[in-house]
Amino acid sequence: MYKLILAEDEEDVREGIIAQIDWEHYGFEVVDQAENGREAADSIDRLLPDVVVTDIQMPFMNGLQLAEWIRSRHPNTKIIILTGYDEFEYAQKAIKLQIDEYILKPFSAQELIDVLLKVRSAIEAEIAEKENVFVLSEHYRKSLPVLREQFLSSLVSRRLRLEEIAEKSAEYGIHLNGELFQASVISVDYIREGGGTGAVGSRPVSLRDTGDRNLQLFAVLNIAEEICQKHSFGKVFIHRDNVVLLSVSEEKEEASITGRTYAILEEIRQNVQRFLKLTVTAGSGTACHSPSLLSQSFNDALQALDYRLILGNNRVIWIEDVESRVGRMLAYDELTQQSLIRTIKLGTLQELKEVVDELFGGLDAAQVSTQEYQIFLLEIITTILRVAKESGSELNDYPDLGFSSLSEIHKFNNMGEAREWIIGVCSRLMDSIAMERQSSYKQLIDQAKDYIRSHYEESDISIGRVCQHLHISTGYFSSIFKKEMKMTFVSYLLQIRLEAAKELLRSTELKAFEIAERIGFADPNYFSFCFRKKYGQSPKEYKNSSRGG
Repeated sequence: MYKLILAEDEEDVREGIIAQIDWEHYGFEVVDQAENGREAADSIDRLLPDVVVTDIQMPFMNGLQLAEWIRSRHPNTKIIILTGYDEFEYAQKAIKLQIDEYILKPFSAQELIDVLLKVRSAIEAEIAEKENVFVLSEHYRKSLPVLREQFLSSLVSRRLRLEEIAEKSAEYGIHLNGELFQASVISVDYIREGGGTGAVGSRPVSLRDTGDRNLQLFAVLNIAEEICQKHSFGKVFIHRDNVVLLSVSEEKEEASITGRTYAILEEIRQNVQRFLKLTVTAGSGTACHSPSLLSQSFNDALQALDYRLILGNNRVIWIEDVESRVGRMLAYDELTQQSLIRTIKLGTLQELKEVVDELFGGLDAAQVSTQEYQIFLLEIITTILRVAKESGSELNDYPDLGFSSLSEIHKFNNMGEAREWIIGVCSRLMDSIAMERQSSYKQLIDQAKDYIRSHYEESDISIGRVCQHLHISTGYFSSIFKKEMKMTFVSYLLQIRLEAAKELLRSTELKAFEIAERIGFADPNYFSFCFRKKYGQSPKEYKNSSRGG
């Protein structure tokens, strides 16, 4: 089913359009209705429809203004204009905005159905082009040479000498000259059983339904390459069942490379969801000053990706948003040690037991000496201490850690006792990190709420300004704000403003337009619309009722 939003300010017209068409039969689902352009814009941002059907004359934002907004924010969304005006100036404006279809009022249900079928055919043609199995397979066979991909993989796998990087990048025609570098990882999210959307009509089985992760991964790579080429930024390739993005910037400001990287990853995520009907999660590492350090940035990106277990998938996660860089340790090369670190930070008690079992299982098989056994335990204790330090935990809360833990290794009678001791210490540390993370989320939200309450009167306050004040990215803030507050930033800001409006209506003689200006509304009519929609009465009616008038 293709998602559709209908924007029409006359309720009877909207209901008539909805009732006259068997939307499901023609492959569409009306996911929302809007009575003005601004309301439609909010729904489009939230629901990402495939098609928007809009009247040309609406309050607050007319159909052409809405179309212009859609083209700037969601360029792949199809737009159908309903209008009773066929004058040349409107037609000329519609052509400039690349309106997909328009229908002159009055129109019949069949006329609208014919236009919907044309739009559906256009959408299916675009999707077929993106996910055609044969085209993808042929493209895969002729894609980047093996040596070039191996070199890019080696950049994120281990630290290479600068001389080797310069030599091979020149040989393979890869531009790696810049001031800052950054690695990011794009992972295809797993699809739950029964999550497919099914075919529409005679449409072939989609890439989503094939279950072929290799082909899905290559399709994501294909979209990522197109976007990187369009913006002349970044290099993408497949490495260890993920798509990797390498960013190179000639500017010295870290905000420049991280900002552009985030925008590219977000565009890739949206296009994958639109054209492939798949979702991806991206983790972005730290910026570094040399391509030889990209392996460390890549490890950071993998750790950022792990946080989807907490923040949820289908998003972009930057390591700087989720982990403090103060006192950060270098990653161990050994996979089991890295697994222990990740499990303490993000795993469950069962996963911890499995990791520790793997550690001690290898130790038993090796039949190590007493000295090797003690060194092994010291390495684990050192890892735990560093994780505790990274998380900001107080070592005083763990009396069995620190220097006292070094003497503990002489008291264990066997490896089983050592294993249980390690699980106990790590499980308490895991609980502490989880509580600290939740506390930091609450503190961040409290700071945001204080800032909003102090600045809601300013008409230009935005989520971007709040995030700039808090020094975090908008994507990360949006996810935790919605999770903690159970509403979006826009909804919360509107709630604060309308609560302030009620107080002003009760306690002052200010007119509605004066109150609108005082609480940050640039348009008094839109203030009245929002107030009535929230409380079921106009500002004037509320003032009269609150004073017993």
